[in-house]
Amino acid sequence: MFDTLAVVWDEWTGPGGPFEITRRVIHGVEQRDYKAAPPNLRAFWQSTEGHGARDYLVYQGERISYAQAHEQTRSIAQFLAQNGVKSGDRIAIAMRNYPEWMLIYWAAVSMGASVVGMNAWWVEEEMAYALEDAKPTVLFLDQERLARFQAIADRFEEVTLVGVRLPVDQAGVVPFEEVLQCDSVWPDAEIEPDQDACIFYTSGTTGKPKGAQLTHRSCIANVLNLVFMTGVQAEGLRRLAGAESGAAASPPVALVATPLFHVTANNCVAYLATLAGGTLVHMYKWDVVEAMQLIEREKVTALSAVPMMSREIILHPDFHNYDLSSLQSMGGGGAALQPDLVHKIDQEMASAKPNTGYGMTETSGIISSLGAEFFVNKPASCGRAVPTLEAQCVNADGQPLGVGEIGELWVRGSNVIKGYLNRPEATAESLTDGWLHTGDVAYIDEDGCIFLVDRAKDMVIRGGENVYCAEVENAVFSHDAVAECAVFSVPDDRLGEEVGAAVYLRPGKSVSADALRDHVKQQLAAFKAPKYIWFVQDPLPRNANGKFVKRTLQDTLAVANAQ
Repeated sequence: MFDTLAVVWDEWTGPGGPFEITRRVIHGVEQRDYKAAPPNLRAFWQSTEGHGARDYLVYQGERISYAQAHEQTRSIAQFLAQNGVKSGDRIAIAMRNYPEWMLIYWAAVSMGASVVGMNAWWVEEEMAYALEDAKPTVLFLDQERLARFQAIADRFEEVTLVGVRLPVDQAGVVPFEEVLQCDSVWPDAEIEPDQDACIFYTSGTTGKPKGAQLTHRSCIANVLNLVFMTGVQAEGLRRLAGAESGAAASPPVALVATPLFHVTANNCVAYLATLAGGTLVHMYKWDVVEAMQLIEREKVTALSAVPMMSREIILHPDFHNYDLSSLQSMGGGGAALQPDLVHKIDQEMASAKPNTGYGMTETSGIISSLGAEFFVNKPASCGRAVPTLEAQCVNADGQPLGVGEIGELWVRGSNVIKGYLNRPEATAESLTDGWLHTGDVAYIDEDGCIFLVDRAKDMVIRGGENVYCAEVENAVFSHDAVAECAVFSVPDDRLGEEVGAAVYLRPGKSVSADALRDHVKQQLAAFKAPKYIWFVQDPLPRNANGKFVKRTLQDTLAVANAQ
C-alpha cells in the first residue's frame, strides 16, 4: 500500500511534477520549497477572487460571498493604510471566530502587515504582554475583549482601536462598519517571501508564550502541503483500486471548530478551503449539538479539529439522529488521534474517512498527515513528513538515529518559522542549522511514516523506565466507558515519578479503577498502568486550542483522593 503512495509521491514532487520540489536558501540555510509557490499571500488571496458568488463565510444567519469578501478586504486594507500601517508593521486581532477575523487577516497580509493573533481566553495582563511584545499599530476587538482591554488601555494609548460587533458605539473605538466605508482599492505594497505574515503565540501552558514568526513563504508552503497530502493519498488509493482518475471534487465546506488564533483553524482549515473556493462555517464556540446541526444544515464535508471533538460527536447519545452523511473527512490535529478513535470513525461514520494532521505553530501548520485507508492501515502513525520538510529523529547529542529508533523529532524546510519574536535565545535553542527541535519523541518506520511516542516534557520517568503518556492514554481510551482521559506524572519518593490518570466517564457508564488498570495491563507492560486514577465529575480542563491542560490536573488533584 505505502509503496504505491511512494511512487505517486515521487512523480508529483519530481522534475516537471505538479508539486516539484526545489532547494532555496531560506534564513541562511538551503532548504526544500515548492518551485512554483506564489511569491506572497497577496498573490494567494487575489487568486481566489474568481470564486465570485460562491459562499465563503457563513455565521449563524449571515453569508458572505467571495466577491463580497474581496470588496471588504480592500476597504479594510485602505483603512489600515490611511491609519499609517505600512508593509512590515503589525496589527492585532482579539476576538472570537467571527467572519471578520478572516476579512481582517487577508486584508492585512495582502498589504504587507503581519497579523498578531491574540488568544481570546487571555486575561488583561496576558493581553498586555502580547501587545507590549508585538507592538501592533491597530487592534481589532469584539465586546468581550474590549472590556478586558479597558483595564490596560492607558498603557496603549497610541494603538488605534476598532470594535467588531459592538452592541453600541464607544468613544475612542472605530466601528467596523466605518472601516468598510473606505474605498475598496488595494494600497500598493512590496512584500518579500520571508517577511512576517502573522505572529501566533504558543499555547503558553508553561512559562510565557512565545510569538512564532510565520512568514509568507512558510504559510504558502503549508497550504500547498495540505493540497499535496490530500491529493497524493487520493491518487494512491485510486491506483490501488485500479480506478481512473475521477472528476474534480466539489469545493469543500469546512466547519471552523477551533480558534482562528491558532494554525489548525487559520493556516490549515481556512487556507485550504479558501484556496479551493470552499465555504467556512464559523462557530461562536464549540458545542457538540450545534456542530452536528451545522454539519447537517450546511452539508459540511470536512471536520478538522482536536480529536476530542470528533470523539464527542461519535459518543453523543443523539449521534444517529442527525444526517452527517455529507462529511467526507473527520479528525484533525492539535493532538494525536488515538487508534481507537481512528477505527470508531471508520466504522461509525457513513461516508467520512478518518484523517490526522500532526503539526505545530512552529511549522506554520502540518508536519505530516495521514488519512482514509492509509490511516486505518497505520492508525498509530501520523504519516510521512510533507514534501517541504526533511525529518529525522535524533539522540540527546543531536545525532541522527536509524529506522525505528526513538528520539526527538527534528524537521527542516520552508514551512518552518523564521524564529520567535524578540526571543533570540529561544530561537537559537529551537533551531539548529534550520532544524526545528519539535520536542516530540518519535520514531520513523521503513515507509517514512512518523510515529509519535509523546511530548518529551510529558514523559513519565518511572524508576528509570520511560513511560510515554500518549501510549497509556490510547490504552485507557480504548475502554468503552471512557469519554476523556489525560495521563501525567505524579511525584513518587521511591521511583521518582509514577503514572497518574484523570478520567471522565461517558454518561451512564461505569468502571472501577482496578478494572481500568487491568484493561491497560492487557495492552501494555504492567508498570505503565496508572498507579493513581481520578474519576472526575466534569470534562477535563482544556486550553484555548482544545488540548487538555495537564498542569492544571497535576496541581489540583491530590494523591490522597486517587483510586
